[in-house]
Amino acid sequence: MKTELITVPIAELYEIYPYLKDFFLSCALEAPPKNCTKTLEQWFDELEYFTLDEVGLEREELPEQFACFLKNMEARMNNIMPDVSSVTILGGKDKNGEKEDVVLTLRKGDVVSIVGPTGSGKSRLLGDIEWLAQGDTPTGRYIYINEEVPPSDWRFSIEKKLVAQLSQNMNFVMDITVENFLRIHCDSRMIRDTENKIRQILAAANALAGEPLSPDMPVTALSGGQSRALMIADTAYISASPIVLIDEIENAGINRKKAIDLLIRSEKIVLMATHDPILALQAARRIVIRNGGIASILTTSDAEKEKLRELEAMYEHLSECREKLREGSTIA
Repeated sequence: MKTELITVPIAELYEIYPYLKDFFLSCALEAPPKNCTKTLEQWFDELEYFTLDEVGLEREELPEQFACFLKNMEARMNNIMPDVSSVTILGGKDKNGEKEDVVLTLRKGDVVSIVGPTGSGKSRLLGDIEWLAQGDTPTGRYIYINEEVPPSDWRFSIEKKLVAQLSQNMNFVMDITVENFLRIHCDSRMIRDTENKIRQILAAANALAGEPLSPDMPVTALSGGQSRALMIADTAYISASPIVLIDEIENAGINRKKAIDLLIRSEKIVLMATHDPILALQAARRIVIRNGGIASILTTSDAEKEKLRELEAMYEHLSECREKLREGSTIA
């Protein structure tokens, strides 16, 4: 029984259950130090009556509540994200009710761009994937996971959220530092090597951003480019979601090629709606949206890959000019 653990020294419990402190936080009680030699039973016995009364707890209930907490935490930790090896889009219909004759399967490491005029339905396709649509959206599309209809609870589960979405408009509302933001996310994912993970994310974010960000910066003070760089790095290194949807990040002020490469290395399935020819051609395939429907699926040709190299050279030159202007230099 988990209740027997109350006779184990607290220092040993911390070694077994690094999240022990969260039990006390959930009870609105002060957590014992990690080097405490007392048993949990002794700690409970020494709690002041008025302290327990203030938070509405009975001393006799604490052992059972602790056992229940451990049971729930273990269940959560065993609730592993499903292994998503493929995502399949089954066509629905366009705005005129014309059928989409489409069956498109994407696998780990695939990057697909979504192109089309403004208002054509690019975001709607992203929404269908995020919702794991089963013919119950305006398009009538179906989204299969691993070539099967996904369990219905996957659509609503927070723990098994398969899709992470990065949009062009992202705003933070918590008044905390970048480091604390990442630390909270690491803790929520039960990541133990938090310090190393934070260093990795900051290094990756700074490689993407046009202006550096530091761990002590408030997230509410980050620029649009810094915010997106941070969230892309966070998605690559912390987020367990195997599918990433990107909605028009070309104006995000980040290094787009590095961003996509980072997500590919993390074995994500990436779909990005874009008007940027460089991003569109970086993908092996692109979905063409017209009148709310999937008009065609094109494979990037060798000639387009050659054109991509030209566009990337132009972009590098443009970026150099932009940096010179930011620094106050002149462009000869």
